[in-house]
Amino acid sequence: MKAIIIGMGRSGKCAMYALKDLGYELAVQDSKDADKAEPEVREFCREHGIKEYYGDMPDDFSSYDMMVLSPGVDPESTFVIKAMEQGCEIVGELELAYRLAKGIFVGITGTNGKTTTTTLVGEIFRASGRTTNVVGNIGLPVISVATNSKPEDWMITEVSSFQLQTVSQFRPRVSAILNLTPDHLNRHHTMELYGAAKAAIWENQKAGDYLVMNIDDPVLMKLCLYDVDKEFKGTLVGFSRKTEPEVGAFLKDDRLVIKDEEGRIFDLIHRDELRIPGDHNVENALAAAAICFFAGIDTETIINTLKAFGGVEHRLEFVKDLSCVSYYNDSKGTNTDATLIAIRALKENIILIAGGDAKSQDFTEMAKELHGPVKHVLLFGRDRGMIKEALDKAGYTSYSEHSDLGECVKRAHEMAVAGDKVLLSPACASWDMYPNFEVRGKHFKDLVNEL
Repeated sequence: MKAIIIGMGRSGKCAMYALKDLGYELAVQDSKDADKAEPEVREFCREHGIKEYYGDMPDDFSSYDMMVLSPGVDPESTFVIKAMEQGCEIVGELELAYRLAKGIFVGITGTNGKTTTTTLVGEIFRASGRTTNVVGNIGLPVISVATNSKPEDWMITEVSSFQLQTVSQFRPRVSAILNLTPDHLNRHHTMELYGAAKAAIWENQKAGDYLVMNIDDPVLMKLCLYDVDKEFKGTLVGFSRKTEPEVGAFLKDDRLVIKDEEGRIFDLIHRDELRIPGDHNVENALAAAAICFFAGIDTETIINTLKAFGGVEHRLEFVKDLSCVSYYNDSKGTNTDATLIAIRALKENIILIAGGDAKSQDFTEMAKELHGPVKHVLLFGRDRGMIKEALDKAGYTSYSEHSDLGECVKRAHEMAVAGDKVLLSPACASWDMYPNFEVRGKHFKDLVNEL
């Protein structure tokens, strides 16, 4: 078999190692120039006779059986279409990993809350004693553990819409769609296409499988579950803060409970026992509890882990108190809905730091909600002008523009008074100034800790 791997980031490198071990004849391609490629990749290619393309593409793909796309590569790119026309199968890293893995998959997607929910599910699975790999969009490529997995291993997988664009056989035992709000429209173009990408997570599921869905989200229900009644062969499991699903997890008198397929109700914990703040984290906890319960984990393990879970880095992460001012790192808030979720959780006296790569978003609705809870907005990054324009239209005047994150933190420190909350929740991707949201969040924490 002969394959070409497009994109030599983390997932591309892991795909290269895995396929080489399986005896594939390989070529690799990356948009970087050769002098900027990772030395580790270049050395491996030289040692194993792997053809390299940097900054350009092969003229002909007809000799390749497979093209492996990293998630950041748009499958609608001209060269991908050309490869398909020449008979090359197009697969993503997730699809490839699924085909090579022997373990059991849990797939978790949605616009917001994926990382928190995936991390929490992983903690519950580990506490139950199951062999657990927490992988996917959360940071560890699925392919890196797929080839060594055993049939009893569980692959708790955070799945992005980019990864779902290139699946064909991927079938999780339990899938979950947490919510659907505008994001990545520069790639998906419309909400309908974005929803269709997310819906791919359940399309191969069969009898005995479970689909966990947020029944409070009308956009999700319309765009991700359009044919679910007709085509889905598994069991639908709802989760809700507002109503009681036929089967699933919900709030009853402010307690998290689960109803099984026979209608029996299992009490878990009071919402105030969660250590992670906000209504959105109640939803994440309900989703995680439902995923784990219908994967066969006992309620005692679920209860104990829900009580102990303290959240994840870069997601409404408390950094420190300084002179009675609280600092929060929500660098993973890369879209407007995520930022509004963080604002609603902190409620009032917020100094917001926002800006970056806007990803073709509309900031109008976000700007309208800042009146009241947000005292001042500190704007930075390439597309801060787009947010500024939305603020002006909404009549929100308490904002200022700054050259970088360091200047924003310095200004926030100068203007904050006791009781204020300084929140980095950019509503934008980091790619204009940082390689990823983790680096941005770490920089923010370093800046705060230097105050």
